[in-house]
Amino acid sequence: MRKRSCWLASSFRVVPAAGLVSINAKRGSFLMTERVQPTDLELAALISSKICHDLIGPVGNINNGLEILDEEEDAQSRNYALDVIRNVTETASARLQFARFAFGATDSSGAKIDLATAESLSRGLIGNGKHKLLWRGLKGQITKDKAKLLLNLVAVAPTAVPRGGEIEVAVAGSLSNPSFLLRCRGTSARPPQYLSEFIQGPPPPINALTIQAYFTLRLAISSRMRLDIARDGADIVLRARPPGRAE
Repeated sequence: MRKRSCWLASSFRVVPAAGLVSINAKRGSFLMTERVQPTDLELAALISSKICHDLIGPVGNINNGLEILDEEEDAQSRNYALDVIRNVTETASARLQFARFAFGATDSSGAKIDLATAESLSRGLIGNGKHKLLWRGLKGQITKDKAKLLLNLVAVAPTAVPRGGEIEVAVAGSLSNPSFLLRCRGTSARPPQYLSEFIQGPPPPINALTIQAYFTLRLAISSRMRLDIARDGADIVLRARPPGRAE
């Protein structure tokens, strides 16, 4: 297979295994041969744009609800407006809390994040809409970069089941050397948007829409984790594990 030179130092390969087709990125670092990578300032700007993009909807709906309260005297309309404000405020708060951990810095370079916190943040992000989150596996604290990788994988997982479905998160291995598996079940499941393009190539433009997938790859490299995207029957499986760990 022709070597991909734009993102990872090693080539990508397609591995058939008992109905499982996996696109694996071998351990390596980003290359700069085909595209100039974003500077730290550009990366910060793109992540800021991503956070603003995620918040502008619910914040706008809060404003709409307040306008209804100002204009309407009907009790039913005012109660509806209050319900809207409560719901979208909860959504905005959950997204902000998630972004703080998924993109932000912690108090020290050696900080760890509890998996119970990661689960709670993930449930807040996924919510109670068309996607359902299942969570099982290890309990305890893991290093912040690996926890951030897990959170970002959770964030991209819904794009694998755009019509809705289950996202099952399994954390295995040990707290010092964990592995993550996210199984996405739903109608017309597909490889997660943008992440598969970054892995397989050609990579999409880096902008506020694709930054989540790009940042996920950066976190995998920083954490020395290997990313796989696989189709297992009708399901899509996202896997991050230390190099050399068995399938």
